[in-house]
Amino acid sequence: MAAADIYTNPKNYVNRELSWLEFNYRVLSEARDKNIPLFERLKFLSITASNLDEFFMVRVASLKDMVHAGYEKPDIAGMKPKQQLEKIAEKTHELVNLQYSTYSRSLVPALKQQGLRVIVNHEDLTEKEGAYVDRYFHENVYPVLTPMAVDSSRPFPLVRNKTLNIAALVKKKDGEDDTLDFAMVQVPGVIPRVVEIPEEGEGRAVILLEEIIERNISSLFLNYDIVTAHPFRIMRNADFSIDEEEAEDLLVEIQKQLKKRQWGEVIRLEIDEKVDKRLLKILKRELRMENDDIFFINGPLDLTFLMKMYGMEGFDALKTPKYTPQRVPALMNDDDIFTNIRKGDIFLHHPYESFDPVVEFVKTASKDPDVLAIKQTLYRVSGNSPIIAALAAAADNGKQVSVLVELKARFDEENNINWAKTLEKAGCHVIYGLVGLKTHSKITLVVRREEDGIRRYVHLGTGNYNDSTAKQYTDCGIMTCNPLIGEDATAVFNMLSGYSEPLGWNKLVLAPLWLRGRLLKLIRRETENAAKGEKAHIMAKMNSLCDKEVIAALYEASCAGVKIELIVRGICCLKAGVPGLSENIHVRSIVGNFLEHSRIFYFENGGRPQLFMASADWMPRNLDKRVEIMFPVEDPEIRSQVLHILEVQLADNVKAHVLQPDGSYEKVDLRGKQKICSQDQFCEEAAAAVRRKLEEQEPRDRRVFIPAESQEDR
Repeated sequence: MAAADIYTNPKNYVNRELSWLEFNYRVLSEARDKNIPLFERLKFLSITASNLDEFFMVRVASLKDMVHAGYEKPDIAGMKPKQQLEKIAEKTHELVNLQYSTYSRSLVPALKQQGLRVIVNHEDLTEKEGAYVDRYFHENVYPVLTPMAVDSSRPFPLVRNKTLNIAALVKKKDGEDDTLDFAMVQVPGVIPRVVEIPEEGEGRAVILLEEIIERNISSLFLNYDIVTAHPFRIMRNADFSIDEEEAEDLLVEIQKQLKKRQWGEVIRLEIDEKVDKRLLKILKRELRMENDDIFFINGPLDLTFLMKMYGMEGFDALKTPKYTPQRVPALMNDDDIFTNIRKGDIFLHHPYESFDPVVEFVKTASKDPDVLAIKQTLYRVSGNSPIIAALAAAADNGKQVSVLVELKARFDEENNINWAKTLEKAGCHVIYGLVGLKTHSKITLVVRREEDGIRRYVHLGTGNYNDSTAKQYTDCGIMTCNPLIGEDATAVFNMLSGYSEPLGWNKLVLAPLWLRGRLLKLIRRETENAAKGEKAHIMAKMNSLCDKEVIAALYEASCAGVKIELIVRGICCLKAGVPGLSENIHVRSIVGNFLEHSRIFYFENGGRPQLFMASADWMPRNLDKRVEIMFPVEDPEIRSQVLHILEVQLADNVKAHVLQPDGSYEKVDLRGKQKICSQDQFCEEAAAAVRRKLEEQEPRDRRVFIPAESQEDR
């Protein structure tokens, strides 16, 4: 087989969906790790459940659409859509079983040992607890519920996506026959699902809302006997597509599509494993379910409720101490943000350092009389965004404000539509993204009139302008007034708003037109350098790696002798450490308290290293279907800081999972080694940098005087 054929052979690639499931197993391994504080384990188990929900609504739904359409094209690993669905069904059933084993056998007993009793079944309530629960039901829950019966005059109700419901078979009291009717009630989302029951003594107890409803379900169907009742939950296809060329108004079209999510095809049914077969038969028929898509659950449905339990007060000792993002040393002075940026580029490392400077950048610009214009891209923002408020205030203050709000940001569409309307009302010029592309780049441009002329200030980042997730996601960014980057930033916004494509770029590299080619050129240059005996080394950190052309180039580089070290949090379709293919490639995934989100790329370049940060992963969608930005890190001090991030993460032996040649991931064997947890180290380093800065700012002639009598005492 020719070398080129080896690099492109489907056997040398991992299916994207199966790789994602491996990632969710890594998250689950954190929930199973007894070295982690108990409530943190609850949080990780909750994350695995919410991850799986989105996976089904988007990825599994997309594959089902392909099967329905007769699409037979194999994926990167040579698997057709139907084959992928079969393998996914097998792996997800295993994953769900492990989730519930972790919950029931490990976490619930551990919680009980720590004084928190989770009442798994309402039949386990004491008489006193039962009385409290029944009173709670009639006072707080009963008025909200809407029981629904199904008969000849009442069709099967619409079961909404991701809602928790209780299905029942009921029989008329004193009826002449034994006919069973189907009935159901939706567990209301407006009432807390985790209900605490007053306990005598020091212990605490909680029960789930559906158990309270099931205990009292007979009061909802007074003329019937309840034969059997079980909770169930469905997942619907939430992956909609829009013909943007035909859509007269993109905003209106997306609003229409959002409503359709509630009645998309049912792709997953979760139900109590003890469900009555007659009840299951009705649900299968009405929801049109296949056996592979039914998950029989031994425990409470929808484990995302564990995040609510994580938020319970009084268990701080069972949680990792909350980390407070530190101040940015370069900004710890009395100068305004623009003065500080003029002193030199400023590096930001979130959440170790605060996101406040980014918010302050926009806020200050909104009030500064010398600022003429603010331009920004918004992909995902928080529910009460201070950046949105600052942009609206800027428009009110007479600034030229242009904002690209990406309406197609999945599951944030509704939020972004609301923000787009708010900004338009405030007088901002709002762009709804580009036809056929998602704008995923993170860039802000502030144009300011100064004594020596117009100056452009730019923020570029790897993460969203979301002050909330900035406390949970690791991201990097720079603030600069480099004229060349300023020119490029202007060109970016002109391209987004007016189809104006520049003849060339100074510093920035954009997708979908230039980024793929530039990345391949950088990788191939390392291959050529290795062949010439020069230094050749690639280090890259990203969320996902699944682009076949990029992976083939990495395989070729490995075979040429290039040392390749990758930090890939999630999907990785590359096989690492395979003799004759990728023996020089090492891949690790870090799963910790913060979600690893930054993208950093290092190329040795024969001893003249080049370092970049970007908004893009190495995926086809990022390189071909999104507006993304890769930007160079050229300031020597910042280069050193960014390189340090890569080196520390490559040395992590606490939270790192290392990819094995067989596609599995293993944690590092710690025996005889000093523990290195990159996230903890970055927290400590950020705090130490602030302490050093404060010490520098103390007056040098400050002395501590000891009173004379104290000296005599000594």
